[in-house]
Amino acid sequence: MKNGFTFIDLFAGLGGFHLAAKKLGGSCVFASELRPELRDIYFKNHATIAHGDINSVSAEAIPAHDLLCAGFPCQPFSKAGSQLGWRDAVRGTLFFKIVEILEHRRPEFVVLENVANFFKHDEGNTFAAVVTALDALGYDTSASKLSPHNFGVPQMRERMYLVGRLRSSGGLNGFQWPANQPHTLLSIRSVLDQNPSGARLLSQKHRDVIRVWQDFLELVPAEAKLPHFPIWSCEAGASYPVDQGPLDSMRLCDLLKFRGSYGQKIVGSRKTAALDCVPIYARSGDFPKWKQDFILQNREFFKEHRKYLGPWLKVVREFDHSFQKFEWNCQGEIRDLYQHILQFRASGIRVKRASMAPALVAMTTSQVPIVPWEHRYMTPRECARLQSMEELAFLPETVNGAVKALGNAVNVEVVTHVLQALISLRYQQKTASAGPRSRSVAIPVLS
Repeated sequence: MKNGFTFIDLFAGLGGFHLAAKKLGGSCVFASELRPELRDIYFKNHATIAHGDINSVSAEAIPAHDLLCAGFPCQPFSKAGSQLGWRDAVRGTLFFKIVEILEHRRPEFVVLENVANFFKHDEGNTFAAVVTALDALGYDTSASKLSPHNFGVPQMRERMYLVGRLRSSGGLNGFQWPANQPHTLLSIRSVLDQNPSGARLLSQKHRDVIRVWQDFLELVPAEAKLPHFPIWSCEAGASYPVDQGPLDSMRLCDLLKFRGSYGQKIVGSRKTAALDCVPIYARSGDFPKWKQDFILQNREFFKEHRKYLGPWLKVVREFDHSFQKFEWNCQGEIRDLYQHILQFRASGIRVKRASMAPALVAMTTSQVPIVPWEHRYMTPRECARLQSMEELAFLPETVNGAVKALGNAVNVEVVTHVLQALISLRYQQKTASAGPRSRSVAIPVLS
């Protein structure tokens, strides 16, 4: 093993770490994945048996390795750890299993991946506990947020990556996070097939929703700037108070003085009936400042444009509640929904530039990005390309299963750059210690 390295792949999923490490000359000696259907697919794709629940495998049973990779779940860690030590902080979490393996096998390198919000999770206690634990085990660490769109992949998906190296092996001296890669103008069309067979088509209902919101874009005067805030059409004509606490705590006689969704008069002999006249999100709970701002901005917007949007409001109010809300994330772009990327979300219809896809997450199939110019959803194969996993021969058989697995996966292109920067430290050291003759040492490089 002069120029290669061994690695283990924990919480492996579809094997994004496996693909990246293998590309750089790595050899997988152990993998684990809790879900049996993904273990089967992992074997088909990587010819490696993935073990089940990692908690059922002793650290002693895991082979020696050079690199530990894990995209691990981030349950809240114990705040008691700040008083009782890092072991008590991480005990009972899946990260504690990683700690056990690191402590027993002492791999030179470790790479962890998680959501971008990991730094703030549990008020920063989770990240602090992880760093403290790795430090106590003798690892230098560094963490950064990286997104595929900075590496030529048309997807905005920022994630936290944490790398570590044993101080006894030289630590992270000389390590640099991969710089943003120069690339041509990104376009989601680079990962799309043209009218692929088997693609899930939009229902007539969904086509109608898109058409009506396209009407909205055309009705708003061209010289008027589209709102940067989410558009909540049910606030047109509404006057219920947003600064007097939850509406369900108001007296009925006071509530009846106002107007609710789409300007309808609030009526009812019981409060439950009266609350049915206001938007769902306004019936209970406090109105935080951001919600107050959205509501008041929407009311002002629809008041300003009521002469253009009056008849349109009668159509959109018949939609399901989530389709009455709209997010235009394409300021300055052409007002044509059929040239952008859409998502149907509980928070509304979201419109993104076609330069890149919204972040793939472990979402339901209803949130899969929509290709409106072909009246369809993106296929699992296209989503795999967004995760730089186009070489996988097998994906889960169901669309929902494939989308969920891809949403949980690491992006292979990003991970490859991270691993290259980390593993190359070993070869840099060899070059420095061996002198001029070391020029023949092969350093893994990206193709």
